[in-house]
Amino acid sequence: MQIRPEQLGAHLQRPVQALYTVFGDEPLLALEAADAVRTQARAQGYSEREVFTVEGNFNWQALLLSGNNLSLFASRRILEIRIPSGKPGLEGSKTLESYCANLPPDTLTLVSLPKLDKTAQNSKWFKALDQAGVTIPVYPVERARLPAWVGQRLAAQNQRADADTLQFLADKVEGNLLAAFQEVQKLALLYPAGMLSFEQVKDAVYDVARYDVFKLTDALLEGDSVRTVRILDGLRGEGVDPVLVLWALAREVRILARVQYAVRQGAAMPQALRAERIWDARQPLVQKALRRLSLGRLGQALRRAAELDKMIKGLVRGDAWDELQQLGLHLAR
Repeated sequence: MQIRPEQLGAHLQRPVQALYTVFGDEPLLALEAADAVRTQARAQGYSEREVFTVEGNFNWQALLLSGNNLSLFASRRILEIRIPSGKPGLEGSKTLESYCANLPPDTLTLVSLPKLDKTAQNSKWFKALDQAGVTIPVYPVERARLPAWVGQRLAAQNQRADADTLQFLADKVEGNLLAAFQEVQKLALLYPAGMLSFEQVKDAVYDVARYDVFKLTDALLEGDSVRTVRILDGLRGEGVDPVLVLWALAREVRILARVQYAVRQGAAMPQALRAERIWDARQPLVQKALRRLSLGRLGQALRRAAELDKMIKGLVRGDAWDELQQLGLHLAR
């Protein structure tokens, strides 16, 4: 049975289940979900805790033996299985299936996994976990949903803010959920319950944006001109070498151009995307950009990138950062 992280609080008002599996690529939400399960388990008498981390030559038989051995000092316990790679291997897969088929008594088992692809989620071992207990997928909060997420967190500490203020805060953390969480907590320490003004939030929030070239390419693919300019300004302010920025932009343009050309030659879009090793989660973003950027426009961008390379090397005059901004806008518009 799967439940969303926001449903976990209501679920834990009842007696805990024997097995919980938390998986996904959002560290903050994964940590919060696991902590919530542990806290409620302790409140219900699960006072002992044992942790297994699956690395290298992990002894899976030790897990089975531990599951079969009841504690002499506590009637209930929490047994955690952490698999950082998300790949238990052949022996581990069979062991997990066997473990799920015969869950140990008076034990709450908590399994922690990273983001899993469709193949892993369709595997026998993962299906065994899902069928034997509760699975909680934790995914990053989409940028468009981040203001609402911040609003919900403020409401949990009896504070609120208007839409513009929430958007400002979301822009400042630049999609970094942990940074957003920390800023919300800081607002609780600085101001009392109630409505927060824009000026209060502006004064309290420092720029925790984690600008990097990969967020820049995401903004370009999305067609978000405002965000593109903001990230470029951030990269410039942090002293990032323009060579790195140009490399990222040119690389993305070349990929888009190759996909666009392949489709023009008769290749199916999914085939063209796979040929460029564009993973499933990123494909909608790339396709959105391809609907906006023709092959001719991508060719213009590559020519501008070539001139920019000469400018950065000092072979032609000009402000490289200004030209990078113009190239970014050319692609984002």
